[in-house]
Order: sequence, then structure tokens, then C-alpha cells
Amino acid sequence: MSNSPLIWLRKNLFSTWYNGILTILFFWLVSIGILRLVDWSLTSADWLVIASNFRLFFAGLYPLKYLWRVWATFALIVVLGGFSWGLLAEPTVVFFNKKVLILLGLISLGLGLTTFWLGIGFSLVCWGLIGLLLLTAVLGRSLSRQFSQLTNWLPLIWLVVFFLDLWLLTGIKSVRLDNLSGLILTILVAVISIMLCFPFGVMLALGRQSKLPVIHWLSVVYIEVIRGIPLIGTLFIAQVMLPLILPPDIRPDRVIRAIAGMTIYSSAYLAENVRGGLQAVSIGQVEAAKALGLNSFYTLIFIVLPQALRAVIPSIVGQFISLFKDTSLLAIVGLVDLLGMAQKILNNPKFLGRYGEVYLFVAFIYWICCYSMSLASRRLENKKA
Repeated sequence: MSNSPLIWLRKNLFSTWYNGILTILFFWLVSIGILRLVDWSLTSADWLVIASNFRLFFAGLYPLKYLWRVWATFALIVVLGGFSWGLLAEPTVVFFNKKVLILLGLISLGLGLTTFWLGIGFSLVCWGLIGLLLLTAVLGRSLSRQFSQLTNWLPLIWLVVFFLDLWLLTGIKSVRLDNLSGLILTILVAVISIMLCFPFGVMLALGRQSKLPVIHWLSVVYIEVIRGIPLIGTLFIAQVMLPLILPPDIRPDRVIRAIAGMTIYSSAYLAENVRGGLQAVSIGQVEAAKALGLNSFYTLIFIVLPQALRAVIPSIVGQFISLFKDTSLLAIVGLVDLLGMAQKILNNPKFLGRYGEVYLFVAFIYWICCYSMSLASRRLENKKA
């Protein structure tokens, strides 16, 4: 009885008279906002702008004759995402529990409603991706029960799929990186920047903890200088200065320069997150490793780093999510990412004034990607606990 909803409401929302007033006021304001949003969505909004530009949002200006490669890339990402979900799910928990079923019900309701606004083609694509996600999740779940160590190979599987996707996008019939745009460019820049900034950040954190003065102060200067420069400044420096310091016959694509800027910036912040984890490892762990005969390198690799990284998984993933959202600044340096593509669509005279529909759709895509990263990190954290 102590856990009944009425007791919970009285304890948490109506414990005092002013808490009750604040609760009622908050729900009143939220209800007004939701009702107005629903009314605008059903009466005033013109969702044709999303249906008409669905390809541009996801594939951008990618050559039409090779468009199947973009959809194959997204399909591989969804397949591996579902497979990872199945592997990281707790083996003792019901896979399709109440939360998952409620979420699937809401998605089904949303897709049913959007069919009238966005067309049957959009809904079929979404249904296909959801079905593929669930199918591979069930497969991953069954394989995790038979091969308990398969989770340890998950990073390597993601790495192989990443290079396969990169080959699909640019390797066949050579398509330049600068030809990528839309969501596929956002994902590509974010993923490569994350893959590069993580080892750099770890090395910088170890360098700042080093007892060698040269390595220590070089790491300190790098971290403090980069953290004192805004990201947009770092991106402009990478776009302008990187070609000047390279040999004259080497001119990297603008996408490569943008990835370099994102990596330089994010590695400095990631280094501080990792340094916090290194400081959380007690000195007794190091002394015990030395007593067992491990040298400094093996102590760092097998004792210190695993504990340090596990302790700061939330902050590391938070930095990765921030990096993914920061890719919206690519539009400022001349690259047409997801947000840049939205701005181009809004410049079309046919869709002038449809800011609400376009930016709401873009925000929803960002939320899906960022929440997926957050959910995966929580699963991984629980798995490693």
C-alpha cells in the first residue's frame, strides 16, 4: 500500500500547499503547450514539406543513380543497432517488457497518424526499419544466450561495419566526401570524430598525469588552449590553416578538415573526463598490480584504464552526444549537414515559412540519434557493472 499512486503523488507532488500549487500550475502550462502543439500539427501545419524532401533530409545531394548505397548504409546501421540492443539487454529481464511495448505502441500510433500527412511511402520505410530493428534485436538476444562472450566483440563488429559503410558511400565508383550531405554527412562526421577523439583524449589524459615534465606540460597546454577556443573557431582554423601546414600537393576535402577540427576540440574535453576516471582509481589497485609482478604498462592497460573508463562512461557518452549535436555547426563552414539541408529546403520558394515543420522534424532526428547513444551507454554500463 505504501507504493500506491495516491501516496506517491501526495509525497512527491502535493507534500505542502505551495508544492501543490506549483504542481497544478506546471501541469496546466504543460497541458496548454501540448494542446496548442497538437492543434497546430492537425490544423495549421503542412507536413508535405517533410514528405517532399524526405530524400534530401537523409541523403542530401548524393548522386541519384547511387542512392541505393545510402539506404544500404542506413539499413546496416539499423541492423547492427538492433543486434547490439539484443546483445546488451539483460538476460534475466523480459525482452519485450512493459516499457518496450508502450514505446512500440506510441511509435505505431505516431506512424498511423503520420501516414495521412507524410504519405504511405514514408510510413512503409519507417515500418521496414522498425521491423528490421526488432528482428535483429531478437537475433542478438538469442545469440547472447548461446555465446556469452559475443558482447566483447561488439566494438570490433561496429568498426568493421563502419568501414563497410564508408566503402559503400565513397569506395564504389569513387564519390568524394564533399559530395555527402544531409543526415548521412552528420553521422559520418560524428562517428569518425568520436573514433578519433577517444584515443587522443585517453593519451592526453595519461600525458597530463605523466611525471615527465615535457609530456605533462605539452598535454596541459593543449587541453587548456583548446578548451579556451570556441568550437566554431576551431572549425574555421581547421578549414583555413590545415591546408597551409600540409605539403602543397595535399589538399584534404572540406569534410576531412571539419573532422580534424571536431577531433581536436573534443579530444581536449574528453581528456578531462578520462582524467577524472584515472583519479578515481585508488592507489591500492596500482600497488596490488605491482605486487603481482605487473610492470607499469600492463598495470595501466589491464588494471587502471578499465576501471577508469568504466567509472566515467556517462560523462564520455555525454561528450559524444555533445559532439554529435555540434555537427550542426558544419553548415557555418560551408558543409551541408542535416541542419544545413533544412535551411536549403526552407530557401525553396515552395516551402517558405515552414520553419516549424522542418525544424521540429530535424529536432526529432537529433533526439532519436542522441537518445539511442544514451540508451546504449546505460545498457553497457549495466552490463559492465
